[in-house]
Amino acid sequence: MKSKERKNEDLAILTEQFKNSKSALVLSFSKLTVDKDQKFRNELREAGATYKVVKNTLARIAVKGTEFEDASEHFKGVTSVAWTSDEPVQLSKVVSKYLKEEKDIFEFKAGIVDGAAVDLDKIKTIASLPSKEDLIAKLLYVLNAPAQGVATVLNAVPRDLAIVVKQVSETAEDASIKKVEEEPKVEAPDEKAEEKPVEDPVDEKKEEVKAETEKSDEKADDSEKSKE
Repeated sequence: MKSKERKNEDLAILTEQFKNSKSALVLSFSKLTVDKDQKFRNELREAGATYKVVKNTLARIAVKGTEFEDASEHFKGVTSVAWTSDEPVQLSKVVSKYLKEEKDIFEFKAGIVDGAAVDLDKIKTIASLPSKEDLIAKLLYVLNAPAQGVATVLNAVPRDLAIVVKQVSETAEDASIKKVEEEPKVEAPDEKAEEKPVEDPVDEKKEEVKAETEKSDEKADDSEKSKE
């Protein structure tokens, strides 16, 4: 049997947990095996929730002055509570799953979501909603989709420009090569071919002057002979 001091410690811890929570589901169970209990606890932990079998007397005291006070009338018989300080979707998904698959074991008693009392049908409706993570992922996709499109276009501009420049360069190079191939080849002069002599105009003039001089001399000689 727990001492009064230990009960006070348990009450303080339970009260603090309810105060720090936003949503809580009150359940009952019977014929629960250790394996199934552990599996249920693990899935709730992965969903960010806390699960505990509580003493009804302590639970009624712990919820006083909190958003869960309206659930105090359901703290009867075997009672367990699953609560979370995060959004209630994941918690509702896990509980709804076990209430459906293990309906001979688990029973729904009451639910408080964001300060409002909810029944099992509302819990199932909440469970069908996308989680906060899914909503954030979808929102980010919607916000990023146009930006990704713009980024793709902007990245494509320099890439396409580079491709065009490369193609133009290759085309110009091909045209230059083709032009060189089409031009007639100029044969180099044959070094062995005989070179034609080039007459020097100065030498030619000298010959003319010499011929004129010789004619003058001949005329002079003829004139001397006539005098004799």
